[in-house]
Amino acid sequence: MEFPGNKRFAFTILDDTDLATVENVAPVYKYLARAGMRTTKSVWTLAPTEGSRVGGATLAEPAYLEFVLGLKEQGFEIASHGATSHSATREQTAEALDRFRDRVGYYPRIHCNHSMNRDNIYWGAARFTTRRWRLLYRLATLGKDRRYEGHIPASPYFWGDLCREHVQYVRNFVFWEINLLNVYPGIPYHDPAKPYVKYWFTSTQAADVEAFCKTLTPGAQQRLEDEGGVCIIYTHFGSGFVRKGELDRRFCRLMDEMAARDGWFVPVGDVLDHLKRRGAGQDISRRDLALLERRWIFGKLTHRTPSRTRNEPGQGEAS
Repeated sequence: MEFPGNKRFAFTILDDTDLATVENVAPVYKYLARAGMRTTKSVWTLAPTEGSRVGGATLAEPAYLEFVLGLKEQGFEIASHGATSHSATREQTAEALDRFRDRVGYYPRIHCNHSMNRDNIYWGAARFTTRRWRLLYRLATLGKDRRYEGHIPASPYFWGDLCREHVQYVRNFVFWEINLLNVYPGIPYHDPAKPYVKYWFTSTQAADVEAFCKTLTPGAQQRLEDEGGVCIIYTHFGSGFVRKGELDRRFCRLMDEMAARDGWFVPVGDVLDHLKRRGAGQDISRRDLALLERRWIFGKLTHRTPSRTRNEPGQGEAS
């Protein structure tokens, strides 16, 4: 793989907005900007109107909106984590997309489903195109799979046509692998069985600061560089990266080491656009999709995560 500026590899971060406030994520972005890295931050647009499993600020709050717009002006990419922190009807999602455009200046190019929201698109068992892995998933979840209806036209939560119209890339499976080209070299890809999503992409699992630091070790960084790979780390900066106003020192050391390497450090959308220009973005074959789904579900079964409290980002369906 070749990268702009003859860089040896690509590294970026997708930060979901769970738990995020100006106070607990601004120091992270200040550090990244100083290190010369530009990454992607998802947001909720609308204020919640009912209880949600996970808290965090939204663009309805003036201080948070000002902070997010400041990130955009510095070159960070703003993405969508859905309309708000709980299930949203089609009308709410449509309003959120328009408000996102009006406030941020563009429709979100990248979307990430949020936890248990019913408006999630192709989520739960619907993530699987391969029948055997869909059945295994339902067995592993003891038949308690929630209903996710963002892709079901008859549902009040349907917004698939809006996703296809406005969103370029949707995050799906995450893996415990630093170089995503080793998982599937064709990312981003299109799945013809899921017509409401233009392109899917995978990412590297690192839900909180502990997982982030375990994933981005110096050895893993060296392998990413040696392999000329692509890493899109999926995390939540609101989950432990800043405590009592202080950045986690391990995170700082790892980011300093990464920034010193010969990498291409741009937002997720820029990385995916580049991969498309290099030939990715094709329909994924049934065989490759079955292998991708198999790797994800067996990874989930062998990497059990502890149950989370109300004040932590859920990893279950969010990963």
